[in-house]
Amino acid sequence: MGREQWKKIWVGSAGNMVEWFDWFVYATFAVYFADSFFPEGNETANLMNTMGIFAVGFFMRPVGGWLLGRIGDRKGRKAALTLTVTLMSASAILIAIAPTYDVAGYGGVAVLMLARLLQGLSVGGEYAASATYLTEASVPEKRGFASSFQYVSMTAGQLVGLGLQIVLQRNMSDAALHSWGWRIPFVVGALGAAIVFYLRRSMLETEVYADSGAAEQQDRGTLKVLWQHRREAFLVMALTMGGTVAYYTYTTYLTKFLSKSAGMEKSTASLVSFCALFVFMCIQPLAGMLSDRIGRRPLLITFAVGSTFLTVPIMTMLKHADTFWPALGLALLALVVVTGYTSINACVKAELFPTGIRALGVGLSYAVANALFGGTAEYVALWFKDAGAESGFYWYVAGCAAVSLIVYLTMRETRDIDLNRVAVAGPPREQPQQAGATGVTPAS
Repeated sequence: MGREQWKKIWVGSAGNMVEWFDWFVYATFAVYFADSFFPEGNETANLMNTMGIFAVGFFMRPVGGWLLGRIGDRKGRKAALTLTVTLMSASAILIAIAPTYDVAGYGGVAVLMLARLLQGLSVGGEYAASATYLTEASVPEKRGFASSFQYVSMTAGQLVGLGLQIVLQRNMSDAALHSWGWRIPFVVGALGAAIVFYLRRSMLETEVYADSGAAEQQDRGTLKVLWQHRREAFLVMALTMGGTVAYYTYTTYLTKFLSKSAGMEKSTASLVSFCALFVFMCIQPLAGMLSDRIGRRPLLITFAVGSTFLTVPIMTMLKHADTFWPALGLALLALVVVTGYTSINACVKAELFPTGIRALGVGLSYAVANALFGGTAEYVALWFKDAGAESGFYWYVAGCAAVSLIVYLTMRETRDIDLNRVAVAGPPREQPQQAGATGVTPAS
């Protein structure tokens, strides 16, 4: 890929990293601020309430996928990406200044809820815009590789959050972290979002969008047109189901699972997650390149088979892995399996839709599936734990992967589909690739 394409990946990925840093630090630091917003009592119940608010943010993501996906299809990918980071900055500031239960009663919960709603709106649009942008901006034979940087940047955001948590844990007392230290990452996130806003103002529009004529289509980015592509929309939701549950299980929930269920020290659990996620981040482009050679379906099928049959034994052993190395080995095994989904899911979804409905089609369909399955994963896990049947969650994750496996086995290969399909009426057709349909052009 040329210099302009690398620049485009960098700008798109940097913003995505900050977006997901802000999104994930809520879950990462929840163990420290959960008791600040609710009356003293059952620690698990307070964490469940806090993660319930985390899940509420997911139910705003379909609204973000619709609203910002529509903007992405009608005004361009750049306009949507700039707006998402603005919303995320505002939400981070709200959490940073939210009053505790002792100060404002449940008023602090209301502030948290508002912030999570804004974050859900932002991230719902971010996924749609960044998945579309990274996929459209690459050369056809490198789409899997380029789009894999969506999860590279997402994971980098988590790593920065975890790294910040480890630094704070080693330099602040546990009492200070519970009292006020948990606010620091949200201040950092707000500052990072402001920097990304400046970068995105000068980013370039994708040539696929700019040259397609999609901006002149009257019905572009509308639910009416999306309904004409409802088969593809339902396919996105079904193929997302297993992947998003597994992803959130082994990323945001892993630290809490190791500390609450396996009895591991919080600092050690954070270090396990950090190391596992670093390796996970590094192998995303490798898997993306592999999909450019052999296709998307083989990787998706490998993920689903592995997750269906390995989730229960991996989670069972993780519960008894109370030291660093066994826990790290099991976490790495799980995340290598999940890579079959994460590395290519962005381009697979983008490849299913024509240009005039691509951002909305990807964003809304993915956000609905994420709200139903990804956003509730931790809450479901904690519900099973509170009910004394924690192993039930392991089977739930495996079952979701089994459903997606059926979809992967029956869906068509998307690697060679032409992204320059412009028409938004009727189902997409596979066409020969058009040379030169890549790169960027200055946004107007």
